[in-house]
Amino acid sequence: MAALDLNTVRQTIEQRLLDELNGGSPRIDVVFENQTYASSPTRSWVQCLVAFGSSNYEADSLNLLSGTVFVNIFTELGRGPGPSLVIGKRIRDLYNRTNVSGVYFDPPLGPLVLKNSVPQGFHQSQIRLTFDIFEIV
Repeated sequence: MAALDLNTVRQTIEQRLLDELNGGSPRIDVVFENQTYASSPTRSWVQCLVAFGSSNYEADSLNLLSGTVFVNIFTELGRGPGPSLVIGKRIRDLYNRTNVSGVYFDPPLGPLVLKNSVPQGFHQSQIRLTFDIFEIV
């Protein structure tokens, strides 16, 4: 049986983002998968989605699990990309080539501007953070 607890990995990733954006300046709301959120078109916010991906055999009792964190940044329409780039820089700096409790992050991708915001009414960009974690079995 594998010793890796996927919820612990997810919580480690999410808590780092929450600490930065809720404790930093300016404070930015963070929403996680399967949470409701009443957004305001004039207030920036971030959505964090953790996806587990491939798993590779590394040694007799060691697997390498890879995944991606999708961080969607929502800012006010009509202000250009500036506000999302400021938030994106904070997120990139937070995870860029770091080891967070055994979760190893690669250099971030983005922020990439998404043409059709979901939900509508926002300027949306996305940062993708790939990560690896070793699983002892």
